[in-house]
Amino acid sequence: MVNVVSGAVRQTRVVPRTVCIDSAGDPRLADYTRLTDVSLRTHLEAEHGLFIAEGSKVISRAVAAGYPVRSVLVGRGRLADLAALGLDAVVDGSVVDAPVYVVPDEVAEGITGYRVHRGALASLGRKPLPAVSAVIGSARRIVVLEDLVDHGNVGAIFRCAAALGVDAVVLSPRCADPLYRRSVKVSMGAVFAIPYARMTDWYDGLSSLRKAGFRVLALTPDEQATPVSSALANAGGADRVALLLGTEGDGLSSRWLHEADEAVRIPMSAAARGAGVDSLNVVAAAAIACHLLAARD
Repeated sequence: MVNVVSGAVRQTRVVPRTVCIDSAGDPRLADYTRLTDVSLRTHLEAEHGLFIAEGSKVISRAVAAGYPVRSVLVGRGRLADLAALGLDAVVDGSVVDAPVYVVPDEVAEGITGYRVHRGALASLGRKPLPAVSAVIGSARRIVVLEDLVDHGNVGAIFRCAAALGVDAVVLSPRCADPLYRRSVKVSMGAVFAIPYARMTDWYDGLSSLRKAGFRVLALTPDEQATPVSSALANAGGADRVALLLGTEGDGLSSRWLHEADEAVRIPMSAAARGAGVDSLNVVAAAAIACHLLAARD
């Protein structure tokens, strides 16, 4: 069943092409299949060069950042949310022209595998990632993530980095995808606000940063490491700083710790250490370290 919906859509420069679909098996909805299946989605999104954004704020930020919209999926009860999606935007001289698929709420849940609380989903095309050299070219402070596997943590760190004035993020080859749906959602669209690139070589990945003049600081819970505030205060003429953050369980690899210019830590209270608490989670650590990094100015 296919119908054109008109009266419920705000009249702007562009009226979205809304189409009602009643079947979860409709092939036009293939981009939204089983969004909670990480393995399937990783393969599908890589193969088709797409990613999913959820909620009006995140979708509008993706549109404003120039990501091409393939389609939008919205529940019938949330048609009023279309006005906030930014689909009437003009990007690079062109208006957004993508179909909006309107489905019953139960159909949306059947397609995606969960209840869509934020009203709308959008399938967007990916843009080619720049090289690391291009991203760090004019940057003064960057965050480098080594092998973080939790998409929510990656999204949260992007949000911290963007909010606190970090210029760019660099990912190791095995780091989780910032454009995976959960990363995008947790970041509230901050993944569109800060430049990032992915290394092609982990083993010598830090050498290009040092050659570019970055002082490389490796964040670790090691009590022998320098407090990060002291390291930044004593950085002297080092105008460019790269902060390394390691994977959720084991932290930074021994190679990256060895290759860094200095190991740094966020001091824990003696009572906390006595109780076995020797570190913060990686997102909290990133927020504190990024704040201290920005405070240098």
